[in-house]
Amino acid sequence: MAEQKESVGMDFLQSMPRRWVTVYMPLGIFVFVLLFPFYWMGMTSFKPNAELLDRDGNPFWLSSPTLDHFRKLLFETPYPEWLLNTMIVSVVSTFFSLFASVLAAYAIERLRFQGARPAGLAIFFAYLVPPSILFIPLAAIVFNLGLFDTRWALILTYPTFLIPFCTWLLMGYFRSIPYELEECALIDGATRWEILVKIILPLAVPGLISAGIFAFTLSWNEFIYALTFVSSSEVKTVPVGVITELVEGDVYHWGSLMAGALLGSLPVAVIYSFFVEYYVSGMTGAVKE
Repeated sequence: MAEQKESVGMDFLQSMPRRWVTVYMPLGIFVFVLLFPFYWMGMTSFKPNAELLDRDGNPFWLSSPTLDHFRKLLFETPYPEWLLNTMIVSVVSTFFSLFASVLAAYAIERLRFQGARPAGLAIFFAYLVPPSILFIPLAAIVFNLGLFDTRWALILTYPTFLIPFCTWLLMGYFRSIPYELEECALIDGATRWEILVKIILPLAVPGLISAGIFAFTLSWNEFIYALTFVSSSEVKTVPVGVITELVEGDVYHWGSLMAGALLGSLPVAVIYSFFVEYYVSGMTGAVKE
């Protein structure tokens, strides 16, 4: 009876009209909504100013592509420095956050101490605190430490919102690793550090990659802390530099703005394309628990 019901359910998708209505059309709408902003951003980056301001032309197409906006962005603004700052801040803060998250997640999930579960929930709830509330006390701390208007101001404050979620993600993945492996290693005389480095971390590579991509993406796109703790043009990151330097009063340099956003989104897109399988696997291993 169950096999008959399953056969009937699958037959519903066999006919082409039903397949178009239930699969292809919703998928096409989803892909269009997802990719249209990138299409508009890329098209605007290559449009000349005359075509951008022309109300009679086709707004969804370009007839005379140009590289003037990219030339202005790369050679007339400190955009390469913004890109370098963003890369340094994102990589270093991601490394710090992953290191702290691995230690915290392993301690909570594998050491089995009293209060481990409430500690894990408290760490996750810390992620839910809005950055708009935290940046005021963090600003006072950064100023008192003499780190204002430096990269370290961002490197040390980004983990405040990266570590909680990465810890929660790795907790779910560590929980899926059999305890028997760890118990056998303890019987053979391995230390906790050796177990973590030689057994747990190699098995948790998808979870580590997933947490790393998440932390890197959030660091790359972060705006509030970068706007608050950095003021010099040569120290700004891409999200802040593009908005503050390419908007002069009520004049918006749309071509350069879109070119900066396009170049700024490429590193994250490349990382996702290379590690998407590990990312999905890591998220599945965390959420299913």
